[in-house]
Amino acid sequence: MSDRAKLKFFQAMAFVVGVGLLVLVLGMVLKYGFENDVLDWWAMPHGFIYMVYLVAVAMLGFALRWELGRMVLIMLAGCVPFLSFWVEQKVTRTARAEIEAKESTPQFS
Repeated sequence: MSDRAKLKFFQAMAFVVGVGLLVLVLGMVLKYGFENDVLDWWAMPHGFIYMVYLVAVAMLGFALRWELGRMVLIMLAGCVPFLSFWVEQKVTRTARAEIEAKESTPQFS
């Protein structure tokens, strides 16, 4: 998988995790604020989606040789409502620049 494909995968997963987290928060508000259990089922699928997001961050981070601390911070952004949207924009901007620089550098085997 190319670095650009890994970036696209990360972008998609950051968006899906962000929306999923908002649905999870809505479920909590409904459950604890209004005693409505309609979204109780969402916690487990959200956890699985978050794990796929972690894989997307790791794939992109290892491909671009990010430090582990940077990857962990990006991973944690998926735990804070709305933060994954902002982080996705910032990461995409810097990752594109890193990918372009990597592609313009001659590779010797």
